Amino acid sequence: MLAGLPPSDGYPVHVKPLRWRTRPHLAAYTSFDDREIVLQVPRPFLPFGEIVPYAARRLPGQGMRFVWLTEGITLRDEREVIRYLFLHEWMHFWLREVLGRKGKAETACERFALRNYLREDLVTEADARLALKRKLPLPPRREEAPPVAATLFALDPPAAGAI
Repeated sequence: MLAGLPPSDGYPVHVKPLRWRTRPHLAAYTSFDDREIVLQVPRPFLPFGEIVPYAARRLPGQGMRFVWLTEGITLRDEREVIRYLFLHEWMHFWLREVLGRKGKAETACERFALRNYLREDLVTEADARLALKRKLPLPPRREEAPPVAATLFALDPPAAGAI
């Protein structure tokens, strides 16, 4: 499940069940004292959605007012949950252990995980460096059902003899 993802040298990855009460959600942590990454997968597993804040934009005016920029994602299977959580926690590890920074850059970790959890090819440190920049191209989208032929206001009429 972690094939193609960057290694967390010296930090073993543990996958544990997450018993949820009202709805499944994302939960994981990196313990720098114990040098481990713990990912919690919802049990029982049901597909679920999360709204992920990946950046903040300052609002004009007095004071430090801002609005969160978010992306809604749907996690359809355990593999997607594990990959997303691992990438998020790996970014915390990489920021602290490799770059020597504080590992608390939540929005950068979210950008890195959002951009790469569905990728089939190799995820590298270069991708992590890209996530440190706020302006990123849109993440690749999962293949969905082909779009319905529609105009701006109504669906195209059915072909003659189709009814």
